[in-house]
Parts: sequence; structure tokens; C-alpha cells
Amino acid sequence: MYFNALQKGLAEMPQADAELRALIESEAAEKGWNALHEELQRFDPDAASRIHPNDPQRLQRAIEVYRLTGKTMTQYWAEQDAVSLPFDMINMAVMPKERSVLHERIEQRFYDMMDQGFLDEVEGLYRRGDLTGDMPSMRCVGYRQLWQYLDGVDLLEDAIFKGVVASRQLAKRQLTWLRGWDDLMIFDSLSKDLVPEALNYIESRII
Repeated sequence: MYFNALQKGLAEMPQADAELRALIESEAAEKGWNALHEELQRFDPDAASRIHPNDPQRLQRAIEVYRLTGKTMTQYWAEQDAVSLPFDMINMAVMPKERSVLHERIEQRFYDMMDQGFLDEVEGLYRRGDLTGDMPSMRCVGYRQLWQYLDGVDLLEDAIFKGVVASRQLAKRQLTWLRGWDDLMIFDSLSKDLVPEALNYIESRII
């Protein structure tokens, strides 16, 4: 996202409207986020294809922008000013070629986080008393699932499982987004020759 903004600039979006956001969240609680995603699909199918129904923060923002201005997110993106950089960009990404490897590493990473005190961190935030599970920060992957455990919604093992699944879903969306990037060269993270392959590619683009 940051490299995309660096290369293409940022669209001038309206500021957040707390009252409208509360209304959208109320609608989501009543009808579900899938219903709001269907609404987005009707007036901005391009944005709906980029935003997953299980991504309430981005979904809420897309609906908020449209209701505030009558313009879709896609229109704002199309109108954003192009950026002229004083250098050339070489776009490269490193990811496992086999999705099963990525899934295994995501699961291991989540368990490593738990061993290193992730639950204690979330529990400390939970006990502060000034945070709720509806806040964007607490809806992040991992935090949301452990918060539900602390709320008594899930057993710990179920919360961990849901956290792993949500992490995999997030990674899938990120990979889909990366593969749609213009002029992107993808390297296999498991390749023994990763470094020389990347350096050779960079050299070929410079010459």
C-alpha cells in the first residue's frame, strides 16, 4: 500500500464522519457485513472486487465515502494526481511458490506469537477499560479473535484457530493484490538462489 502511494500518489478523500460510521456499524450489526458488501457491489463493483466482505474497516470506509459525497472510491482513485518520481522503480516481491508452505508458516508464526506473550498483550489492553472490541485497532487480525476469547465468546483453542484462519485470509488478499501490480517480478522465497536471482534481475533492469 505504501509503495503504491509512493508511485501513484493518494486520492483526496473526505474526512471520516463519526456519526455516519456509527450508523453503518449499526446497520452491519443488524443486517451483517455481507449485506453491506452487496450494497457496495451495486454502486461500486470495482471497489467491491477489491474489498472482502470480512474486511469491515475498508468496507465501512467505501460506503462512508459514497454516502458522504455521492462519488465512489473507484472514482476518487481514478482522479488522483499522478506522481513524478526523480528515479525509476523496480517492483519486486518475495513469496512462497507453494501456498501450503505459506499456510504452515502463518500457523507457526501465530503459535510463536502466543508463546512470546501475545495473549498477555491483548489481555492487558482488555483490562484497560477504555477499549472495546468494536474499535478498528481491536478488530485487527489476531487481536479480534483473542478479544472474543476474553469476552467469553470462544474457547482459547477456537480463538487461536480463528486467528490462524483470519491470518491466512489476509495473506490471500495481499497476494491477490500483489499479483495485480503492474510490472511486478515475483521471486520464490524458498529458492536457494534467491539473492543472485534478484540481483541479476535488478542488473538487467538497470542496463
